[in-house]
Amino acid sequence: MPTLWDHRFAQRTHRMKSSAIRELLKLTEDPEIISFAGGLPAPEVFPVEEFVEACTKVLREKGDWALQYGSTEGYTPLREMIAQHTSRYGIEVTAENILITSGSQQALDLLGKVFINPGDHILTESPTYLGALQAWNLYGAEYVTVPSDDDGIITDHLESALRTGPKFIYVLPNFQNPTGVTISLERRLKIVELADHYGVPIVEDDPYGQLRFEGEPLTPIEVLDSQKHHNGHCYTGNVIYLSTFSKILAPGIRLAWVVAPPEVIRKLVMAKQGTDLHTSTFNQMVAYEVSKGGFLDRHVQKIIQVYRERRNVMLESLSEHMPEGVRWTHPRGGLFLWVTLPEGMSSLELFKEAVKQKVAFVPGESFFPCGGGENTMRLNFSMMPPEKINEGISRLARAIKNALASERRG
Repeated sequence: MPTLWDHRFAQRTHRMKSSAIRELLKLTEDPEIISFAGGLPAPEVFPVEEFVEACTKVLREKGDWALQYGSTEGYTPLREMIAQHTSRYGIEVTAENILITSGSQQALDLLGKVFINPGDHILTESPTYLGALQAWNLYGAEYVTVPSDDDGIITDHLESALRTGPKFIYVLPNFQNPTGVTISLERRLKIVELADHYGVPIVEDDPYGQLRFEGEPLTPIEVLDSQKHHNGHCYTGNVIYLSTFSKILAPGIRLAWVVAPPEVIRKLVMAKQGTDLHTSTFNQMVAYEVSKGGFLDRHVQKIIQVYRERRNVMLESLSEHMPEGVRWTHPRGGLFLWVTLPEGMSSLELFKEAVKQKVAFVPGESFFPCGGGENTMRLNFSMMPPEKINEGISRLARAIKNALASERRG
């Protein structure tokens, strides 16, 4: 119903849409519902005691600094630690290349502010991360999409998409949200080759890369780009790299980072100054205290152990309970897997039946920038303990069987 405020909102608000996932989560607050809908880390792996110690130390030793305004770029020791961590993967950057943001979502928003004019084309995988679409829709982005399979974005389709002149390529190379798939090394190399040929930068969003359960880590796209131009000894800057502490420490501290050329960092800093001045000084200092001394590496191994078990349980349960015609991905890390229902089924319609069965998921079509995916869904395996995963998949399979039986009757 129209209100007195409707005509006062800026035109760009017409492009704003509430997150489908956030809206669905409201429907799953019933404690009896087993929810695979959120992209939530398991709270039982949060390093609570280490945070207690770090908070106390920071407040006692540096309280006047921690509670004060800070630089927009971020806490220098934290940025230097991230630079050292990045060097493990074969690329050398300094704190000058790093901006701390209030979560990866802010990083995506800042990229939209700095790069996207109304009508600009952004090249994405299809499906892709819903949060990026939500951030960039506000700036008038249009999308050129390339389908993906179990090896990630299908690079045979990439060149025709690049001929449309996109502002940048956006990819999640490791254990992608929503599908859980990883872009193969061969395809990463092809992305770098074609991006270089067409003069298009790449945004490499990597929130899950450290959470690998099996197989050898694949070289980051930013490293492959540097190797192509300078034998891997310096950062060439055609790739803007994003990552976060949300999946390896805790999402509530809202800390992420951007790796980019200094001239890009300067523009992002100006955009951030108009948004929040700087990310919480206290949170940055505490995260640094928690992470230093090798703790973060040890903690990531603990997370991997928990999530690997839950992934395995979900895969086994899917194999046991799902009817014929239902397919799913086999993620080698991360938080998600992707289910494809038989052609003609609607996951949105199925969601209603699933809630009756006290189980929830995210219907897949929201992840497709240009439409499609009506018969797909995203499942999160990191949040629920194994016994609830088993029960939840059993309920979901029952909902699917009921829907298929209803279709046959209809």
